[in-house]
Amino acid sequence: MIISKQNRKQIYEYIFSEGVMVAKKDFNAHSHENVPVPNLQVIKAMQSLQSRGLIKTQFNWQYYYYTLTDEGIEYLREYLNLPAEIVPATFKKPVKAQTQAPKFGGRGERDGEFRRDRDEYRRRNDNSKEGATGEFKPEFRGGYGRGNRD
Repeated sequence: MIISKQNRKQIYEYIFSEGVMVAKKDFNAHSHENVPVPNLQVIKAMQSLQSRGLIKTQFNWQYYYYTLTDEGIEYLREYLNLPAEIVPATFKKPVKAQTQAPKFGGRGERDGEFRRDRDEYRRRNDNSKEGATGEFKPEFRGGYGRGNRD
């Protein structure tokens, strides 16, 4: 299939920036969900990259899932003229928000509140025992619904 250079570049830029791409198996869709290119062109461009071993394809529930391989990253880096420092989003580690370390006990300010509630619960339930009384003696009489088999 003939895909214009502009559309091919948009597809390649998107998959390189994200590292993954999802395409619904709808060949008549006017455009892809994330790229302003016809969905058929996205699927065929990815099929071309897969045949060269640059991406892996997984098909599940009428959706194609594409992931870049290391060779695919190198190829797209050359095709898009990108420096080596730029990597797909799937290779970047998420930045954790720095939070204040919790106080001793792991719950911070509310630790005393939890302890009070727990101690109160224990005191309240120590006097009243729950469960079966000493007179309760369960017995097994065989299976339910089984008649005598003589």
